[in-house]
Amino acid sequence: MAAGVLMEVLRPGAGLLNFLPLKKSERPVIPRKTIYRLSIYLRCLARLHENGIGTVSSEALAKAAGVKSTQLRKDLAYFGTFGTRGLGYDVTELFKKISEELGTSRLQPVILVGVGNLGLALLSYRGFEKEGFEIIAAFDAEPRRKRDKEIKQPIHGMEALPEFVEAHGVKMAIVTVPVAVVQEVTNLLVHSGITGILNFAPIVLDVPEDVMVNNVNLAIELENLSYFIRE
Repeated sequence: MAAGVLMEVLRPGAGLLNFLPLKKSERPVIPRKTIYRLSIYLRCLARLHENGIGTVSSEALAKAAGVKSTQLRKDLAYFGTFGTRGLGYDVTELFKKISEELGTSRLQPVILVGVGNLGLALLSYRGFEKEGFEIIAAFDAEPRRKRDKEIKQPIHGMEALPEFVEAHGVKMAIVTVPVAVVQEVTNLLVHSGITGILNFAPIVLDVPEDVMVNNVNLAIELENLSYFIRE
């Protein structure tokens, strides 16, 4: 943690956060960029907690997250009102409230479709559980094919996906299948009840309005970096 950020943290016990939560039916639609920043705030708060910091000012938290303090306060105001401005936030309480807002206060079940090299690497990654997600099973057109690495999750055939999703109440899926079949797989996921998809295929998926798709395209990210490092 940066020394400058630590110096701005308020003394213990100063200005505890006072939430007046909004009813679900009264909550405004939160912009996607705000949701992204909430995830960043959550990780900053986790680092503060790990360093034994109990309270933090809006200026210190905003600096750690790389945003302006006015933006931080605006983002947090979407899901509640706070105590006296400038007195600071209780780190544990704010972490808990943001986790609840993002739906990560408990482990959320996730499935993965497509157990190739990328899918196998994601299944082997142990960091998801720390962030509130658990990949509980994988699905592949060739479930019995020998893989290079042992994993703890079972690999099922695609025909078992709808029943599994319903039985375990799964709402999110990671898709790491080839472009040629990704739309077909997506249709199956949506039909089975999946409403959140993390898509690694470089293609725009056709989904209903109530289904959220986040696309991960490493080539686009590298192109973006390439622009900024040009001499």
